Amino acid sequence: MRFRPTGDDLSGFASFPRDVTEERFLEDSAEREFEATVERVVDDRVVLDGTAFYPEGGGQPADRGWLRTEDGREWRVTDVQKKDTIYHHLDGEPPAAGTAVVGELDWDRRYAHMRYHTAQHLLSAVVLDEYGAMTSGNQLYADRARIDFEYDRFTDADLDAIEARVNELIEAAHPVRWYEMDRERAEAELDTDRTRIDLLPDSIRELRIVEIGPADDPYDRVACAGTHVENTEECGEFAIVDRETKGADEERLTFELS
Repeated sequence: MRFRPTGDDLSGFASFPRDVTEERFLEDSAEREFEATVERVVDDRVVLDGTAFYPEGGGQPADRGWLRTEDGREWRVTDVQKKDTIYHHLDGEPPAAGTAVVGELDWDRRYAHMRYHTAQHLLSAVVLDEYGAMTSGNQLYADRARIDFEYDRFTDADLDAIEARVNELIEAAHPVRWYEMDRERAEAELDTDRTRIDLLPDSIRELRIVEIGPADDPYDRVACAGTHVENTEECGEFAIVDRETKGADEERLTFELS
C-alpha cells in the first residue's frame, strides 16, 4: 500500500472547505443532472445551494455544461471556480437569486476526466512502487494527461514496463471507492511525508480518501478531491505517448486512453 500526493495543487489532497454550496461531486461522481437554487449572483457568476459541477483544482479542469429553468431559459456554464465558495460562470445575464434551475454536465468531458484521473492514480502508484519516484505535478485533459515525476530519466524499457503494469491493473477491474477520514486519524495512519497533509491549512479537518483495489488490501490509497470512475476497467487501454526531461531529476510522462 502506498501513500502519495496526487498533483501540484493542494486542493487535490482534501475535500474543499464546506460552505453554502453542497459539493455533490464529492459524493457521487456519476451524477449528470441535478436540481438546485441560485443563492447569489455576482456579475456573470452564480452560486448554487448545491452542485455536481467540479471546480478546477488538483490538476483536473472545471466541468462545463448548462443551467436550465422550467420556463425554457438556458445558460451555458463556461467555467467553475472555487474561491470563498463555488462560482459558476455563465454565458449570459444570469438568473436572479432564488431561481430554481436544473444543472446538466457535459458528460462526455466529465467522464473523460474521471477516466484520466483514475489512470493517473494508477500511474503514480506504479512509478512510486517500482522506481521510488514521487509525483510532483499533473494536468488532466479530455484526451490526454501529463504527470511530472521526481526521477532522473526513464529508459524505453522502463516505459514499456510501466505501461504494461498499468494496463495489468486496469484489466484486473479493481474497484475504486472514496470516503472521508478525520484529519487526526489520517495524520496518525498515513505517511504524511508522502501525502503532505502537514501542508494543508489547519481549517481542513476532513480528508477525502480514494482507494483502488480490494478493501482489505488496496493497491493505492491517497487523499484526493477529484472525480473518478468506479472500476479501473472503465479506464480502457493505457499508452504512454511522450516523455520529456523537465530539468534536473524531473521527468514528464504524457499518456492517452483508448
